[in-house]
Amino acid sequence: MKVIAVASQKGGTGKTTLCGHLAVQAERMGAGPVALIDTDPQGSLSDWWNARGAASPAFVQTTLATLTNDLAALREAGVALVFIDTPPAMTFAIVEVVANADLVLIPVRPSPHDLAAAGATVDVVEKLGRPLVFVVNGASPRARITSEAAIALSQHGTVATGFIHHRTDFASSMIDGRTVMELPRSPRSNAEITALWQYVAKRLARLDESVVASRNGASHSNGAISAEWSA
Repeated sequence: MKVIAVASQKGGTGKTTLCGHLAVQAERMGAGPVALIDTDPQGSLSDWWNARGAASPAFVQTTLATLTNDLAALREAGVALVFIDTPPAMTFAIVEVVANADLVLIPVRPSPHDLAAAGATVDVVEKLGRPLVFVVNGASPRARITSEAAIALSQHGTVATGFIHHRTDFASSMIDGRTVMELPRSPRSNAEITALWQYVAKRLARLDESVVASRNGASHSNGAISAEWSA
């Protein structure tokens, strides 16, 4: 099971929208079972899920005190992927969620203020040694600041290929528990979420490969040590 935290200390970056959309797309692409967790006191993700009324992705009630144990129970139950939405402030909640995450997505809108605010989240993620990916969200088509923001972010971490642009269909779909993939006329937004999920899925696969490589390396190292002691 992989845990993906969607985190940013700044409000209005689109964490909840990305969390819900990626969870639905992951389930649609066969990466499930997928579960959602909302650690934001505002409860926007849980409100969206309640409006959705669908069985998948599943929604899990938890607290910060029981988060680690609840994630272990989900793993035992066969859940493959968990998305966790976080509060729009640098609180203990974000630290606890990031500590339990395999990958942290940091949505950033292309504006000077948002770029500056991302630093606090990056500091927490790096201190906890978790891999991070910036997602340029709410971009304006053909605006130079979008590419400039991506370049600035790339100095501090990996930036997801492709941007999520500002379109009203993202907001309208969230009102009644849907996603842009489930709207009749949202091909461009649909394509952007599809591409973002494909990127995230590849990053998750690379995490698996690195774990296997490290285990193999440890095995070879142990073998060499055993041989040395035998000699």
